Amino acid sequence: MDTGSIRTDYLKDGLDRNGLDQDPFRQFERWFTQALDADVAEPNALQLATVAPDGRPALRTVLLKSFDEQGFVFFTNHGSRKAKHMRQHPQVSLLFFWKELERQVEITGAVTPVSREVSESYFHSRPRGSQLGAWVSAQSSVIASRAVLEARLAQLTEQYRDQEIPLPDFWGGYCVQPERFEFWQGRSNRLHDRFEYRLQAGPAQWTISRLSP
Repeated sequence: MDTGSIRTDYLKDGLDRNGLDQDPFRQFERWFTQALDADVAEPNALQLATVAPDGRPALRTVLLKSFDEQGFVFFTNHGSRKAKHMRQHPQVSLLFFWKELERQVEITGAVTPVSREVSESYFHSRPRGSQLGAWVSAQSSVIASRAVLEARLAQLTEQYRDQEIPLPDFWGGYCVQPERFEFWQGRSNRLHDRFEYRLQAGPAQWTISRLSP
């Protein structure tokens, strides 16, 4: 199939240096709030890129659960493929794509596990079904059929009936501490606006550069 004729011209907005916040976290919050206001579907969905021990890249979608100047937090099974990659190579990239606004944000940096207290607090804020789901899934492992999951769910539902579901030892959060941001705004004729923030050594200070599209 030839997909070369599929084209969209981006006309919604532009981005210039004077319109940027000096702090990339505040700039991200501004854009994230605008994505919420625009009813972007799952604006906290992001692509997480990791590197396997053999050097091969891997990509998947996860959900951002919090962010501040300490970093960007998501949660997963510690035995998952992504978690194994992050233990071996604790550098990752995140990509948010907000199609409705013709925008994307790329973030790269080091990733570390969050404290058990943070994981426990978030775990107990989840719907009960999601808490049970974390216990059911040995994420990324091979299973014989969906019936294996359903049987395990039924067993755990009964086991924890009328009880608080504990945080599994194999489940928790990860925080990405950004070293680089790139804010991309689609423009006409593929002459997109791109601005890069880079963290400099010493006291936290960000340099901002316009990049050619």
